[in-house]
Amino acid sequence: MTVHIEIRNHAYVYSEGFKGVGGLPYGTSGKGVLLLSGGIDSPVAGFLMARRGLDVVAVHFHSPPHTSERAKEKTADIARRLAFYTGSVKLYAVRFSDVQLYLYKNVPTDKLTIHLKRAMLRISEIIALREHAQCLITGDSVGQVASQTAQGILESESAAALPVLRPLCGMDKQEITNIAKDIGTFPISILPFDDCCTLFVAKNPESRPKASVIEAIESRLPELSDLCENAADTAEINEYLFP
Repeated sequence: MTVHIEIRNHAYVYSEGFKGVGGLPYGTSGKGVLLLSGGIDSPVAGFLMARRGLDVVAVHFHSPPHTSERAKEKTADIARRLAFYTGSVKLYAVRFSDVQLYLYKNVPTDKLTIHLKRAMLRISEIIALREHAQCLITGDSVGQVASQTAQGILESESAAALPVLRPLCGMDKQEITNIAKDIGTFPISILPFDDCCTLFVAKNPESRPKASVIEAIESRLPELSDLCENAADTAEINEYLFP
């Protein structure tokens, strides 16, 4: 038998070790705002960044009456599960209906996805600045959907000044799903309650948007900035603690 003795403020004697989550002490790397959907990917992104020492604040976009209250509760359940690893998770539930409908009526259908993503980043950045956070976090995985081509990511990210961290960018769906199962978010994520991201989805979304075109369209949307500010101002805020 090998006996280990570790001397800190006290002496710890043990004969067997167990692998933990690993990473850095929570909160030692700063703070980030996670765009948290009810899907599989974004909870995993939040977990991975928390493991690297980021204090994670979550922002969820819901679209009543187009989405049910249960869809919002599903995301709250995911936040509670993430709090198992972080101790607590603050969750902003942002009512996205007005922004979503405004964009749906005023931008070309094939470009709707990229404009919705940009609006989410704008609102998340407003909240991040109020939370004194240094970055945004998304569950993007390169090539997984049309808006997550390299060019699509570039044009989405230009809507925010803060850096956007994408810890899943090089993973495939199976790798992400395996982590979701390990951390316990997978059974919640697959519950059949749609969030706002599944609404108004274009049949053929543009995968290689051009910055000049996207910016020209947004220059003709005078109400967008105020709608984003209002969405951030009226967000419902809850904090979920463990246990």
